[in-house]
Amino acid sequence: MTRDTTDRRSSLLVWGALAIVYVVWGSTYLGIGIMVESIPPMLGGAMRFLTAAAILAGIVLATSGTKAFRMTRREFAGACVVGVLLLTLGNGLLSVAEQYISTGLAALLVASVPLWLVIFRFVVRDRPRPFTLVGVLVGLGGVAALSLTGEEGAGTVGIVVVLIGSLLWAVGSFLSGRIAMPANTFATSSVEMLAGGVGLAVLGTGLGERLDPSTITGNSWLALVYLIVMGSLVGFTAFSWLLGNAPISLVSTYAYVNPTVAVILGALVLSEPITPRIVAGGVIILIGVALVISTERNRSQVPESLGEGVDGGVDIRLGVLRGQEPKAARHHVDSSLE
Repeated sequence: MTRDTTDRRSSLLVWGALAIVYVVWGSTYLGIGIMVESIPPMLGGAMRFLTAAAILAGIVLATSGTKAFRMTRREFAGACVVGVLLLTLGNGLLSVAEQYISTGLAALLVASVPLWLVIFRFVVRDRPRPFTLVGVLVGLGGVAALSLTGEEGAGTVGIVVVLIGSLLWAVGSFLSGRIAMPANTFATSSVEMLAGGVGLAVLGTGLGERLDPSTITGNSWLALVYLIVMGSLVGFTAFSWLLGNAPISLVSTYAYVNPTVAVILGALVLSEPITPRIVAGGVIILIGVALVISTERNRSQVPESLGEGVDGGVDIRLGVLRGQEPKAARHHVDSSLE
């Protein structure tokens, strides 16, 4: 096999994996929206992440053995804390919010996660560059445009809930680079999904959610299966592979593409309206995120496969909530509130 053929094959694999991340993680907002039509959001999330955790842990044990799960109590506790922040609170609140607002609007508000991460860095005196702060201000202006114009009643509740969820996801992403975490990427994610799923089950039951299989539609069951298989397993695997085989500057483009995919799918499948307010606010948010990511890309000097900032903390380019998906230590995405 010639070098040109090898390079061409590698390029196709990279773009294929990137397409999976674009489409699968962008579609998880739609999946959540259909799931919560007849499945309680917290208990639905619990079923999703507990099932995905069991499958992923089984695959890890079969391929790497028990050594992959060797971790200290501190590392295990760190993964549990991050899992609760990302999945129980971040993803759980996103699922609750999608009962009240469109999937596209939820995705655009979730896209603001990198902006919160910059603010957290500023608080701990890791001063971002001026253009990074400009990006934050622009992005928050887009959040305000989407949040403060014309929504009343249930819509306002949904917006507030998804913003709180995004903030908590950002806290989890921020902490993941500053506390002890297990060494194995997939073992870490298994623990995070286990902790997040248990947290969702406890929280949902405590809030009065009850699961009645007789009231669950076929579409909601299919959406739940899609979220488990495609969102939590296939999409995550593709993303993890990309981290080690593609430039982080390319991988981080999912931060712009996923919300766009979510808006388009919401309009096509659920007939969600794409209003001038959503277009304007969404464009402003994505411009702000683009400024932040492009500025931080120039700032980072560590190996791209690690995805860490120069201070050893979480890389804000990977801190987007994806309805999504748990990432391993120091690599939390998501979108994946997805």
